[in-house]
Amino acid sequence: MTEILVALIGLAGSGLGSVLGILVSSKLTQYRLEQLEKKVEIHNRVIDRVYKLEERTELQEEKIKVANHRIGDLEKKVDG
Repeated sequence: MTEILVALIGLAGSGLGSVLGILVSSKLTQYRLEQLEKKVEIHNRVIDRVYKLEERTELQEEKIKVANHRIGDLEKKVDG
């Protein structure tokens, strides 16, 4: 009878230890995922900002081309 009781206590201890280990591991994994999600969100915001800056740069370059073309036309009229 004592052996059965010891075996049951050992089984309960092993089961409890396993469950607690799984819970701790799950919490750690959840924490790491949350931190990764924060980093991804920051990265995505930076990418969005870079994309908007590239659009502005292209627009400014186009405006400069138009202005240079108009200046060239005016210089031709003055020289002509």
